[in-house]
Amino acid sequence: MQIQKIHHVAYRCKDAKETVLWYQKYLNMDFILAIAENEVPSTKEPDPYMHVFLDAGGGNVLAFFELPTRPEMGRDPNTPAWTQHLAMQVGSVDELLETKARLEADGIEVVGPTDHTIFKSIYFFDPSGHRLELAANTGTPNMSKMLDEVKWDMLNEWDKTKKAPQHARWMHDGSYAEN
Repeated sequence: MQIQKIHHVAYRCKDAKETVLWYQKYLNMDFILAIAENEVPSTKEPDPYMHVFLDAGGGNVLAFFELPTRPEMGRDPNTPAWTQHLAMQVGSVDELLETKARLEADGIEVVGPTDHTIFKSIYFFDPSGHRLELAANTGTPNMSKMLDEVKWDMLNEWDKTKKAPQHARWMHDGSYAEN
């Protein structure tokens, strides 16, 4: 078996309609499907829900469940807020900055742009508290090659030491020079 692509990624939301309208307005995602049931198809558990699907571009689908009979949604208190996030690629740094301006104009706090050397990104939260990242690639083929060459060494070192390996320090210290 070979995975062809991710069919969809699903998260919980506080309000399905608010979520659809927000993702349409700020991320230009089309609303493509709604499914609502009074019981869970896989478990037959009585649990009414609204399941909405949004076109995230390139054949990617982002979905949300509103679960009105469940306790208010929360997050893992042992995981920092910056850790769990959904990162989506945009076409350019200009698009990134335009989106940042649109979000901030409506009072949405945005962090960044952050320069990760191989991409620049901004971070913000949706109305349900999900952290989102928009990223614009800025890396070169040589950078990709250099990172590919050290990925296993880095992972193996991390596995043994649980300390950040320095194989790709050039990404963070400004020492990279294109050959």
